[in-house]
Amino acid sequence: MNSHNGVAANAEGPAWLGRVDAVLGLLVEMPAALLVLADITVLFAGVIARYALHTPLLWSDELASILFLWLAMLGSVIALRRGEHMRMTAMVSKCGPHRRALMELVAIAASLAFLVMVAWPSLEYALDERAITTPSLEISNIWRAAALPVGIALMGLFAILRLLRTASLVQSLQAVTIIAAIAGAFWMAAPLFEGLGRINLIIFFVGIAGSCVFAGVPIAFSFGLATFGYLALTTGTPLPAIVGRMDEGMSHLILLAVPLFVFLGLLIEMTGMARAMIAFLASLLGHVRGGLSYVLIGAMYLVSGISGSKAADMAAIAPALFPEMKKRGAKPGDLVALLAATGAQTETVPPSLVLITIGSVTGVSIAALFTGGLLPAVVLGAMLCLVVWYRYRHEDLSHVTRSAWSEVGRLFVIALPALALPFVIRATVIEGVATATEVSTIGIAYSVLAGLLIYRQFNWRRIIPMLVDTASLSGAILLIIGTATAMAWGLTQSGFSRLLAETMAGLPGGAPVFMAVSIIAFMVLGSVLEGIPAIVLFGPLLFPIARILGIHEVHYAMVVILSMGLGLFAPPLGVGYYAACAIGRVNPDEGIGPIIGYMVALFIGTIIVAFVPWISLGFL
Repeated sequence: MNSHNGVAANAEGPAWLGRVDAVLGLLVEMPAALLVLADITVLFAGVIARYALHTPLLWSDELASILFLWLAMLGSVIALRRGEHMRMTAMVSKCGPHRRALMELVAIAASLAFLVMVAWPSLEYALDERAITTPSLEISNIWRAAALPVGIALMGLFAILRLLRTASLVQSLQAVTIIAAIAGAFWMAAPLFEGLGRINLIIFFVGIAGSCVFAGVPIAFSFGLATFGYLALTTGTPLPAIVGRMDEGMSHLILLAVPLFVFLGLLIEMTGMARAMIAFLASLLGHVRGGLSYVLIGAMYLVSGISGSKAADMAAIAPALFPEMKKRGAKPGDLVALLAATGAQTETVPPSLVLITIGSVTGVSIAALFTGGLLPAVVLGAMLCLVVWYRYRHEDLSHVTRSAWSEVGRLFVIALPALALPFVIRATVIEGVATATEVSTIGIAYSVLAGLLIYRQFNWRRIIPMLVDTASLSGAILLIIGTATAMAWGLTQSGFSRLLAETMAGLPGGAPVFMAVSIIAFMVLGSVLEGIPAIVLFGPLLFPIARILGIHEVHYAMVVILSMGLGLFAPPLGVGYYAACAIGRVNPDEGIGPIIGYMVALFIGTIIVAFVPWISLGFL
């Protein structure tokens, strides 16, 4: 998989198109950066007003929610312009150059088709929201809902620009014609779908969604096309309902933690806090066989507790640790294999975006998930350490000098403010100072002060690019959540959820068999769909069954997340693995051999967590 649209602008498009794209891009990026900053400010002000001044700002959450939807849509626009929407490219990359170029254009044209189809329903939806007045600010809800048609129109505009800039007019028309012909064929076949019943679920949610995903169409747009096609051609559902479900999926206030933790991850890397933690851990364990591998495992655990974003975690760790590990003879393939494995291992470490998402779509307590996620990651970390010990038990360390305890102590003092950040974040939630959404603003304020006053490393010029990067990654994630929510709603309306519930609940063997099937199913879903869309689609369907079978929802959440992490970071399909290779600047082929042992260890660890509930529930 890949997180990019895969087509870079080339010289075939006229130069003026490049200038238009650059100007329009700037006009979108600046408001998006300001929206990230505004949401941080509003939520932090809410914390200060409520906890310090004892005068809650009743309108803060409402304003943050309005700004958030605009941020999500403008972030999606930036992600489309940059080619950063998540997509699978495993099949496309195997094609010859000519066919691959055509497939890339078809992927853009398919995305454009969805945007064209949903443009009018989104405008209708926004206009319908005019009559609703927000409770605290007392303004029309169209100020919020307008983000959807505006964002969709801008994405459509940039998709057209992307087509024209990456290929000749003839090639672009060829791609558009292919998509138009497919759409027309389905439209003409609409009467045939009426009598097919549940077979339509296979046609649209397996056939269309699967074909689009494997053809390289970004996941969010693949889900959107399948859902739009199903509802438009096989039901009488008003099409603005699709936009309403997208809005519902993207508007959970708890998801506001997504951009804020992404920004926090970038911030701790920029301020040198991540580097300080790694330097201390390296001085402590650098002289042990495989010592820096243990440091990598421990550092990922600590940083995961800060950033909440796996991409941010890996980007913070690899540049600081990989050069020293290579000096000591570590092979690049081994490094990215362990980096990817630790990404899967730390999926449950709070405040993970997956934990936040699972809480928002299933109703499980975020605080309980945060508490329950700590120990399962330790168990999987211990399994990885066993593999490291076995692989490095004969390592020659004659050239490595053990750090003096005075040096270890000095580095500990330097790293202490950074090491304290995860505990500060958790303490503020436990003590009720901030909610799970607001707590990231505490971490941001802490990191800014630490960067300015302690580490004296704060590059003001990087702030705007970091805010834009935050908006882009957040928009890519949130658009998937939006279209996956619409798909889940479509599946529910079709009766699929009841059928799935009956099938899973009817499995022989009760809870143990249900848990075993869930592990395998979510490993597959994690590799194909990635963690967040898989959670949004199947979490609301399977968690009630787990409850009926007597499985605690926090325990089940841990097993689901760890299973998806295995799929997400396992080659050949897992996008997390390729993200690790990109961050480590290593050819993916080099890490496939070394990662097998780590994945086996993680699988064994997941089974242990699944069948020993205390690991997830012992501290609740």
